Amino acid sequence: MMNLVIDVHGLKKSFGARRVVDGLDLQVKAGEICGFLGANGSGKTTTIRMLCGLLLPDGGSGTCLGHDIMREAVLIRREAGYMTQTFSYYEDLTVSENLDLVANVYQMPDPRESVTGIMDRMGLTSRAGQLTGELSGGWKQRLALAACVLHGPKLLLLDEPTAGVDAKARRDFWDLIHDMAGEGLTVLVSTHYMDEAERCNRIVYLANGRIVVQGRAYEVSSRSGIIIFEAAGSDLDAAARQLRRTKGIEAAAVFGHALRVAGTERTALEKAIRSSEYAALSWHETEPRLEDVFIHMLSAKRDEA
Repeated sequence: MMNLVIDVHGLKKSFGARRVVDGLDLQVKAGEICGFLGANGSGKTTTIRMLCGLLLPDGGSGTCLGHDIMREAVLIRREAGYMTQTFSYYEDLTVSENLDLVANVYQMPDPRESVTGIMDRMGLTSRAGQLTGELSGGWKQRLALAACVLHGPKLLLLDEPTAGVDAKARRDFWDLIHDMAGEGLTVLVSTHYMDEAERCNRIVYLANGRIVVQGRAYEVSSRSGIIIFEAAGSDLDAAARQLRRTKGIEAAAVFGHALRVAGTERTALEKAIRSSEYAALSWHETEPRLEDVFIHMLSAKRDEA
């Protein structure tokens, strides 16, 4: 049997009259990097906070790190690392002072050695004496990650960890995540960046507090039922504007020198792109990308609403 770090069933959570998580089942294997996708308000953050013992579910059952999510939240918090959407460390302390504080909160037996080791691993040694408030967004994310893994957690829960940082910082951050996953750390990470989602071993898509699709990125794309056509030619922006208003077209967007259109009804889609107005464009069918699936899911959620 596979070793499940997260194994929960029927999770429910409401805030007032609003049901945010509605009967969610989730399993994550040891050493897996699982991507958590979904629109704002789909229940990702609430689910993560229930898993790490910061919110008590209204219903459901299961375990996280082998501990009951209803009765053993304190034990879960000791063995998990949680990185919030917003930076939550003291900006008037230095990098090393923030990490010293975290080490003392976890009552680590040798806090100074632990802090020195994690700063070296995360490339923070040269920034040890710098005030945290003076760090760029990318360096703040490194500090937050260092603080989350300082106590040696078995599970890392990351809530949109790279929002607002540049592409190089995001790639460096993800290289660190993969290095730690290779050593056995399990990661559940929410993100809106499709290139990050594609780096996950598996992705889970939430809508209205429920999982609607999950699997490897290429599996989710191939099973989506989305049909994609691309075209090269002139005046693509004008063509995209018109096609967005055309029956059978769910999305039309220009990427560099290519126009990309998407839909789920082949007959209507082909009729739209082969009309006399767009016949001069050079069309060809191509495979859907994860971003196409994500946009399709968001459109379906709006239509349902």
